Amino acid sequence: MFKETSKTLLTGFITLLPIVLTIYFLYWLAVSSENIMGAALRWLLPQAVYFPGLGMMAGLVLVFVVGLLMKAILIRQLFAIGEKILYRLPLIKTVYRAMRDLFDFFTPKKEGLGQVVAVTYNGMDMIGFITQTDEQRLPESFRGQDKVLVYLPMSYMIGGFTLFIPSEHVRPIKMSMEEAMRFALTAGITGKDTR
Repeated sequence: MFKETSKTLLTGFITLLPIVLTIYFLYWLAVSSENIMGAALRWLLPQAVYFPGLGMMAGLVLVFVVGLLMKAILIRQLFAIGEKILYRLPLIKTVYRAMRDLFDFFTPKKEGLGQVVAVTYNGMDMIGFITQTDEQRLPESFRGQDKVLVYLPMSYMIGGFTLFIPSEHVRPIKMSMEEAMRFALTAGITGKDTR
């Protein structure tokens, strides 16, 4: 009886945890934007005009406006100049560049970048992602070797390995980046989404 009860509790926990974590993340995002933008709005607007939730709405509007502005060439050029300044500041350049590269990886613009591949090694296949297609961005000793740079994520943890792999051991597979990452990080338990 105790074993069956434990199994039922574990099933409930596994079912609810992703939902609770997702709700908590959205709640944290909403509260953070309300606190930051709400404080600015309370300082700018009369008390009678401000109402709870206005900061969160202002945050969404701000994100939307920034998205619209980034479509303009002049704004993109100004942003690029600002990024060059950030890339010269100690500590900030390390953190910002890592975050920027991570987000660029998951929103690829270059062909081949972020492509889901199977890497064959000793008869085994591993899921990986091509992370660099420009040979000039590789260290000099790795150029001209017909190798590709592939990131191999590890299951159930944040991390993985970035390896230079001969091109003949890499083949593209028909999976979206999201499906492949979810599949690799959960050790295939989730399976491929067929919906």
